[in-house]
Amino acid sequence: MQSALVTRTSRKKTSIPRLTGAVGAAIAAAPVAAQSAAGSAAAAHLPPVTVSGSAQSPFKTDATSSVKTPGPLLDTPRSVTVVPQEVIQGTASTSLSEVLRTVPGIAFGAGEGGNPVGDRPFIRGYDAQASTFLDGFRDIGAQSREMFNVESVEVTKGPAGAYDGRGSAGGSINIVSKAPRLGSFAEGNLGAGNASYKRGTADGNWQFGGHAAVRVNAMYHDAGVPGRDATHQERWGFAPSVAFGLDTATRLTLSYYHMQSDALPDTGMPYDNPDFIPRTDGRPRTRLAGNGSPLKLPRNTYFGLVDRDFRRESTDMGTIRFEHDFSPALKFRNQTRIGKTRQDYLWTRPDGSFNGNIYYDMVWRRTNQRNGTSGTLANQTDLSGEFLTGAIKHKYALGVEFSRETSENDGYSVATGNNRCPSGPGAASGYNCTTLYNPDPHDPWSGRIARNYNPTNHKASTASVFAFDSIELDKQWLVNAGLRFDRYRGEVETARTNGGTGPRSTHTRDDNLFNYQFGVVYKPVENASIYLSYGTSSTPAGAVVGQGSEPSGLAPTKAGSALSPEKNRSIELGTKWDVLRKRLALTAAIFRVETTNARITQQDGTAVMAGNKRVDGVELGFSGNVTAQWAVFGGYTHLKSELRRNGGSGIAFGASDGQSFPNTPSDSFSVWSTYQLLPNLTLGGGAYYVSKVWGSEARNNWVPSYWRFDAMAAYQINKHAMLQLNVMNLADKVYYNQAYPAHYAAIAPGRAAILNLNLRY
Repeated sequence: MQSALVTRTSRKKTSIPRLTGAVGAAIAAAPVAAQSAAGSAAAAHLPPVTVSGSAQSPFKTDATSSVKTPGPLLDTPRSVTVVPQEVIQGTASTSLSEVLRTVPGIAFGAGEGGNPVGDRPFIRGYDAQASTFLDGFRDIGAQSREMFNVESVEVTKGPAGAYDGRGSAGGSINIVSKAPRLGSFAEGNLGAGNASYKRGTADGNWQFGGHAAVRVNAMYHDAGVPGRDATHQERWGFAPSVAFGLDTATRLTLSYYHMQSDALPDTGMPYDNPDFIPRTDGRPRTRLAGNGSPLKLPRNTYFGLVDRDFRRESTDMGTIRFEHDFSPALKFRNQTRIGKTRQDYLWTRPDGSFNGNIYYDMVWRRTNQRNGTSGTLANQTDLSGEFLTGAIKHKYALGVEFSRETSENDGYSVATGNNRCPSGPGAASGYNCTTLYNPDPHDPWSGRIARNYNPTNHKASTASVFAFDSIELDKQWLVNAGLRFDRYRGEVETARTNGGTGPRSTHTRDDNLFNYQFGVVYKPVENASIYLSYGTSSTPAGAVVGQGSEPSGLAPTKAGSALSPEKNRSIELGTKWDVLRKRLALTAAIFRVETTNARITQQDGTAVMAGNKRVDGVELGFSGNVTAQWAVFGGYTHLKSELRRNGGSGIAFGASDGQSFPNTPSDSFSVWSTYQLLPNLTLGGGAYYVSKVWGSEARNNWVPSYWRFDAMAAYQINKHAMLQLNVMNLADKVYYNQAYPAHYAAIAPGRAAILNLNLRY
């Protein structure tokens, strides 16, 4: 099957002509570098651009990058989806959210209130924003992640406490970076499309000496949003890395990553809230109470202010990895990560329904704002290998981890007027209020914006030890077991009270987190497995270090146990089959994920860890080749979520019991498929379905179900060049991809057409 792309990467924040020159120079230099580095032997390591009739499909991945799951996915008693490079490139995905669209069972939440915006995936109904990893390190900083330096994305579902430490009950995401390898090559990509889409990437790998290589990835991206007015994003990134000792017993890899962006963010659409708040100033009402879904407005309706709103992000990470193989059966690895993420934004949140303004054809321009920085210092050491006890084979991993994560979150004081719009829209309100149907993003707003310089500081310190063993009793029976102990300390220093003149207060908590997982695998035949697994996870207070929505924040409470960690557990029964000469992987699983002591508010207003919530689900998956020419990737997930005991103060106590989780669709389906019609022509397409999603069932705010269809055509011009056309949202469907609990929902892009020229030497 013909690969539907030639790798992408990225680079600088210069003009497209300069970027084109840089890509061309890198590609032109590759043959020279290949000759001078290691000769024709090195060139033999170049991966082919096409795969024709191979037993292995480029869509099918047999293992993950983690030493904690040493066996093949077929023998792993968990639901694991690996999105390979071929799917990332074929779908023209440039962000993590676009990649995760291909994995059913994942929804996306919006940034809430003062919480940061960025990637906020929900896996099996649970927020996984703080359970996102980069090369095995927790990537806590709030951000929108790019794909230019990504090899694959691994999604592991179910509680991951034994694998990852504190985190989500629904699962975790690990992003695998591109790394130096033997051989020399250069790849590039130049893309253009509607909505002023411009993108260029470069990926160069040069071998020097017999066992060393340097790799440089770079990207520049500048684009608007199809179907939306005003909003746009410009970003650039740079990721060099060098490795020594490749293909030897001792290896050292040094890598650095930088990415920054400057955007005018989108504002979404207000909910048509069923609650009506009447005015007393005599203004006539123009609308009836709605049903809680987003208002049906023209897609290009934009409530933000071009001259006020902004969103800037930057990420810097350095990693050192040292590996030594004492023997094929005993391997040592130590790696250290230092990272810093900055997020600075002020953008308009359309607040119409919450204050009843929409019933008078008005919207209040409320602001979301933050100026924050997060940092990570982490070290991991592990020892992995194999040994025999009689006829029983063990594959094990032992390790320790230490980390220190910090964040400083400040904000802005913004003069946004009265939220009830008493003076009406336009100039009378200082343009803090606008009309529902005809907002002007160029309104001459002249209010005051001032940095507070009164931050809240968070800190999390963790020391961990873990052990895993995959035990092969015989050719049919395997046992997989793991446990982890974390000594976790969370700390928060609040902002000064009394408008920044009062004292700060500090709250800390220490917890011992013990989590485990156990699974049994039965293989009726060599290419199939049936498994049963059980696992736990813990979510302590302050787990997201101020970088997301805290399920249990650090603060004084009336109940002494109110801040103890949330405890989660999961049981899963599944089966995996490699069929069609092992070219196609089929998976199926039924599962239950339950939080047994969720933090809730009691009737008297105190907080206790006494809640209960549960998700039951069924999941199907497929990846690989049906024929030598036809490849497929996707699956289906059905979730039944229930807040079984959800508390609530006063008369609200118990009112939401039995309601569904937010950001948890009952049904989701995705498929991406390509077919090699001719030796040089590959056609592809995708179909995605998500059922109704609640922002908050208690508030009756929700977004409707949708189907989305994509199409792709790739033509191999010669062995060095390929043209690829992608059309996303082929039917130009109006749908919503994030549901905020109140106020607004994020509207998805309209039809996008992107033409890429992919080069490889």
